[in-house]
Amino acid sequence: QVQLVESGGGLVQPGGSLRLSCAASGSIASINTMGWYRRAPGKQRELVARITSGSTMYANSVKGRFTISRDNAKNTVYLQMNSLKPEDTAVYYCYADGITYYSGGYLKRGYDYWGQGTQVTVSS
Repeated sequence: QVQLVESGGGLVQPGGSLRLSCAASGSIASINTMGWYRRAPGKQRELVARITSGSTMYANSVKGRFTISRDNAKNTVYLQMNSLKPEDTAVYYCYADGITYYSGGYLKRGYDYWGQGTQVTVSS
């Protein structure tokens, strides 16, 4: 009943920019935390950034280059990625935690939702 749909990935040259979007669909009342993880080939998944009630957190590797924001009215989180480097190449996954939603006339709460992933490739 709650789904996350990402968009905005693609191929970009080093130094370029991309903006990822992730929209949560369903009869959502509120979302506690939204964020982005990534998984590069041969590496473990890592947290890129997250946002909770306006408070943000970033991985050291992206600080100063990436900006996370959200539009609560649209249940959407964004990741603006600037000064991209080849090492940013990965599949980026949106996630959401602590979603309060309506189902069958009841208010329910769910945890640990993931998008399908979007490929970001930084290469010349």
